[in-house]
Amino acid sequence: MFASCGQEAFFEGHVHALRTLGGVPRTKVRYDNLKAAVARVLGQSRGRVEADRWIAFRSHFGIESFYCRPGIEGAHEKGGVEGMIGYFRRNHFVPVPEVSSLAELNEMVEQWDRQDDARRIGSRPKTVAEYFAVEQPLLMPLPEEPFETGRLFTPRVDRYGQIPVRTNRYSVPIRLIGKRVRVMLHASHLVGYDQNVEVARHERLIAKGAVRLDLDHYLEVLVRKPGAFPGSTALEQARSAGRFTPVHDAWGDQAKKMHGERDGTRALIEVLLLGRHLPHEHVVAGLAAALRAGAWPQTRLLWRPARPPRPRPNPPRWSAGWLLARRRRR
Repeated sequence: MFASCGQEAFFEGHVHALRTLGGVPRTKVRYDNLKAAVARVLGQSRGRVEADRWIAFRSHFGIESFYCRPGIEGAHEKGGVEGMIGYFRRNHFVPVPEVSSLAELNEMVEQWDRQDDARRIGSRPKTVAEYFAVEQPLLMPLPEEPFETGRLFTPRVDRYGQIPVRTNRYSVPIRLIGKRVRVMLHASHLVGYDQNVEVARHERLIAKGAVRLDLDHYLEVLVRKPGAFPGSTALEQARSAGRFTPVHDAWGDQAKKMHGERDGTRALIEVLLLGRHLPHEHVVAGLAAALRAGAWPQTRLLWRPARPPRPRPNPPRWSAGWLLARRRRR
């Protein structure tokens, strides 16, 4: 299941289904006239103007499409599909399951699907899994090359370190302000690239006009202007996502008591910069250990990387004549 209904979700759902089946059906696959596949319906005929990317997708997998008639007439042309959707909804989504994330819901759907393999439909002698075992060898093999299901955008980074994608905005590292980046939008997330190097990854926003910010993208600015840190939107979103924990808050409060508001906040931001080199849970564990130890005068220094010792210059080699001349001048 996906939170969006865009073409990216339509493609990713197909890829997941074909991989689960282990092949591609040889016969025609019936579809509604959804916008992800159909650009225009040609009157009351079966003719359709298909979307360009859908043509490329089904050609890649060898899918032969068949479009049902619009309206109630089309529902009667795929009664088996409509019936199975109703059966699954009544048995698994009534009442609506309570989950903490879409990933958890998808795990439950996968489990229900596996359990359904043992079901017998009506008075049929075999189970769903036994009938599928007969049909699976008849499927066409999957193509070896993958198909890029995401949609490509090349937005320019604005002065706030954000990029517009569809109707929403997402943050990227502020060093990229003014540059164009390559963005691949998927059904549930998007990835930003600068010269083929991944620089940002966000969960896809569904509501229009929303903004998704990553606190890490703004740390270079905030370490120079620590006064902007407490009220920043990026910090608020980091708290909501669980990336900025109560342990961070407690450590920051102690650092402010020891070093003052400005320097204590800067010390906390320097600790957050460690997240680029250490796993998040390791940084949190280190902060918790510092809180338990109460080693505040030394804590800030412990988080700084050790500097290599400066090389000492070799002592000069004075000649005997030079030393004798120096003594005579004295």
